[in-house]
Amino acid sequence: MHFPELRQKFLTIAKECSIRIEDIDEHHTHGHGHGGQKVNKSTNCVELHHLPTGITVRYAHHRSLTRNRVDAYELLFLKIQEELQGEVSELARKKHKIQKQKQRRSRRAKEKILEEKKKRSDLKEGRKTVDTEECS
Repeated sequence: MHFPELRQKFLTIAKECSIRIEDIDEHHTHGHGHGGQKVNKSTNCVELHHLPTGITVRYAHHRSLTRNRVDAYELLFLKIQEELQGEVSELARKKHKIQKQKQRRSRRAKEKILEEKKKRSDLKEGRKTVDTEECS
């Protein structure tokens, strides 16, 4: 057995983390959720279990088994990388970025932004054209 057709980025992660195909237990089951009869009757859910780390991934987002298999392997590689490398892994960086985006701004940061907006507003106010009838 071999890895499915993965993007180069994920093959590099597999090499860095020394992930071997023999260490991965792969099962296929019936899917569930959206997709109707095709998903419910066909075997399209992929479950991967990495024996050395104990990480398990189930993936059934698409209707086709091959597409789910590729995505499941990619997700497994990212999770293994996160387990081994911690905060420097790609998955941890993405999680941190989303967490920072959702974080509320401090009072000082808000004041600074409003101050900059006020300066910009004053600058634009000074650019307004002067009505000539009022000056006479």
